[in-house]
Amino acid sequence: MKDNNKQTVMMTAEEKAEFEAFQIAKAKRATEEKAKADREMYRKMVDEEIESSIPVLMGISEQIKESKQQVMDNFKTILEMKSDLFKTKIKADQRSHTFTNSEGNKRITLGVYVTDGYRDTVEEGIAIVKEYIQSLAKDEKTKSLVSMVLRLLSRDAKGTLKASRIVQLRKVAQETGDERFLEGVQVIEESYQPAVSKQFVRAEVKGDNGEWKPIPLGMTES
Repeated sequence: MKDNNKQTVMMTAEEKAEFEAFQIAKAKRATEEKAKADREMYRKMVDEEIESSIPVLMGISEQIKESKQQVMDNFKTILEMKSDLFKTKIKADQRSHTFTNSEGNKRITLGVYVTDGYRDTVEEGIAIVKEYIQSLAKDEKTKSLVSMVLRLLSRDAKGTLKASRIVQLRKVAQETGDERFLEGVQVIEESYQPAVSKQFVRAEVKGDNGEWKPIPLGMTES
C-alpha cells in the first residue's frame, strides 16, 4: 500500500525565505544549463552540416568549372573557324561573342569581365583637364560645363574612373576644340589599363512569348 501521508515541515519566516531563494536559484541554474546545452547542440549541428555540405558544394563548383572550360575550349575552335570562313580577325579587345542556333531559340554568350584600371599617369591627365575646365567658370553657362566635366571625372566606390565616362569626356573636349582640353583627355586615355577579371558563359533559351530566358548556371541564380 502507498503511503499517502503528507508531512508538514514547520519553518520560520527566515527559513521559508531561504528555501524559496534556494528553489529560485536551482531553477535558474537548470535554465542556464539547458540554454548552454542547447547552444552547444546548435554549434555541433552547424559544424556537422558544414563538414558534410562543403565537399558537396566543392564538387558542384568543380563540375561547373570543368563544364565551363569545356564549353570555352569547344567554342575556341568555332571562333577560329569563324575567322577563317568569313575572313575576319577576332579583335583582342572584343569582350564577348554570342552564338545563336539556326532555329533562333537558343544562344550562348562567351566572354570576359573587364574592370577599368589606369596607370599613375592618369593623375596628370586629370590635372590638365581640371586646370583647363576650372579656368572657364565665369558665367552660368560655363559653370554648367565645369560641373558636367567634373562629374565625368568622378570616381566610383573603388576610386576608379569609369571608361564610359571618359568616352563622354572625349566628345565634350572635341566639341570645345581646345587643344589643352584634348591633351588632358588623351593622357587619361593613354593611361587606361583594363584588367580581365574572369571568363563567363551565359546560356539562354527563348520562351513561349519570345523573350530570352537565362539558364541558371550559378549558386545564386534560380
